[in-house]
Amino acid sequence: MIDIERFSGYDIPNVENWIEHNIKSLKCPLTWKRLEGGHSNLTCMIDDARGNKAVIRRPPLGELLPKAHDMSREWKIISALGPTSVPVPEALGFCGDKSVTGAWFYVMGYVHGNPLYTSDQTLRWIPEHQRIRLAHSFIDVLADIHAVDPDVVGLGDLGKRDSYIGRQLRTWYQSWTSSIDSAKFDDARSHTLQKFFLENLPVQSSARIVHGDYGLHNTLIGPDCTIVAVVDWEISTLGDPLADLAYALNWWSDPTDQVKPDPKAATSVPGFPTRHELAARYAARTGRDLSNLDYYIGFNRWKTAAILHGVYARYAAGKKSAEGVDLGVMRSRIEKNLQLAVEAVARL
Repeated sequence: MIDIERFSGYDIPNVENWIEHNIKSLKCPLTWKRLEGGHSNLTCMIDDARGNKAVIRRPPLGELLPKAHDMSREWKIISALGPTSVPVPEALGFCGDKSVTGAWFYVMGYVHGNPLYTSDQTLRWIPEHQRIRLAHSFIDVLADIHAVDPDVVGLGDLGKRDSYIGRQLRTWYQSWTSSIDSAKFDDARSHTLQKFFLENLPVQSSARIVHGDYGLHNTLIGPDCTIVAVVDWEISTLGDPLADLAYALNWWSDPTDQVKPDPKAATSVPGFPTRHELAARYAARTGRDLSNLDYYIGFNRWKTAAILHGVYARYAAGKKSAEGVDLGVMRSRIEKNLQLAVEAVARL
C-alpha cells in the first residue's frame, strides 16, 4: 500500500488515471518513490507495471508567487530542446488540469545519473582521472545550450530579449535596498558595485536561452562521467549567454583567487580544470569574445549576494523560521560574494 502522507501533493489514483489515458508508454499501476532536491518542487520517480521508469514533478504545496515553480515553463523547454543536441529528459506528458491533483504537473523520462552538490559526492562518484572529462562535458553542454536559436525551436517568446543584465541589476538592487531594514545589515560594496555595473553595462550581442542556475547540481552525470541531462529549467529565460556562462563558472576556481573556494563544494577536489581553462574552452567552441568576462563574473557574485541578503532579511525579521539556520554563516556568505565581485571587477 502506498503511504499517501509521504506523497502529499499527489492524488495518486487521479494522477495514475490521467497517466493511463494520456501517456501510452507507461502502464499503471505505478510504484512511487519521492526524490529529493529540485528547488522544493515535489518530484517523484515512478515505475510502471512493465518496468519502465519516469519522473513526475509538480509545484510545492502552499501559496506561491505568480511566476514561481512554473511547470508549464519547464515542460515547454524540455519539449523544445528534446530534438536538439542539448541533453534533456524525454518529455512524456503535461497536465494543465488542476482538478487532477491541485496543480499543474508533468511527466518526463527517467535518466540514470547523479547531480553533484558536495565534494564528498564528487569523491564517491567521479574518479580523479575522469574529472577533466566531466568538466569539459559540463562546459560543452552549456555551449550547446547557447548555440540553440530560440526562434527555431519555438522558444522565441520565453522572455524579453533586451538588456538582460540591466533588468537584473534593477530587480536585485531593489531587493537589496528593500531588505536592509529587516536584515539590519547593509554593505557599501553592494551599492558601489551596482553603480559600476550600470555605468559599464555591456551591449548584449544576442538573446539566447539561458538556464539561470546551470551547475553540476542541476545536471545528471552518467556512468561515463559526462552530462547526460540538464534539469530544473524553471527560471530559464532569454538573455545574455555570457551572464549564464559566468554564473556557471562561479563553481570553479583559479589558483590566483584571493578568496579560496568552499572545501565542501563539488568542484573543490583535485583534478578539475581551472575557471580560466574552462572559459577558454567555451570561447573556442562558441567563438564568443570573453574579454569582458570578469564583468559578468562580478555581476553574478553581486546578484548572489543580493539573493542571499533577501533570504537573510526574512529570517532576521522572523518571516521564516530560523531554526537550524546559522545566520552568521549566511551573513559571511553574503560578504564573501561581495568580495568576490570586487575581485572580479578589479581584474577588468
